Amino acid sequence: MHSYIFQSHRLGFRNWTPNDLEPLTEMNNDDEVMEFFPFKPSRDDTKEFILRMQKQLIKNGFCYFAVDILTSKEFIGFIGLSEQTYLKDKPVFVDIGWRLKKSTWNQGYATEGAKACLDYGFYTIGLKTIYSVAPEINLKSVSVMKKIGMQKVRTFDHPKLTDSPDLISCDLYQIEKDGAIQRQNPSH
Repeated sequence: MHSYIFQSHRLGFRNWTPNDLEPLTEMNNDDEVMEFFPFKPSRDDTKEFILRMQKQLIKNGFCYFAVDILTSKEFIGFIGLSEQTYLKDKPVFVDIGWRLKKSTWNQGYATEGAKACLDYGFYTIGLKTIYSVAPEINLKSVSVMKKIGMQKVRTFDHPKLTDSPDLISCDLYQIEKDGAIQRQNPSH
């Protein structure tokens, strides 16, 4: 049984375990899941990602969390927060992101999980601003960003996607802690 750091209505957010390597590797090799990424991570890449997330959780109190459906304990991917360093005008910023296996798409898990991660980031960790980035053509992720109350800041050429002409043009979205309070409590 997993110990969850926090939960939403249907999802549990937790640290990564060695048992997550195979299902995440399988998910990372799904053409549709990885449609808007420049490459499919290998098993070794996936193992390094898990180790990096475990270190971020220790250092910062957050990471891209492993996510389970609470009723079945099924691992479905990740949703969470991660430090990023690729924007020139923001040397270090916190990104909210998600990657879920295809069988769970269109059930509201990304939106539900992202809202829970915003709450965790703002009210447990004490972050002031959270960003999100996606290629302009990734309309599904952009839709989630809008559903969780994020506002578009700008479009930019992603420095890590220079070899991927279809993906290089990315949208940067943000939400402030004050905006999240208004989102949750419209009467205030």
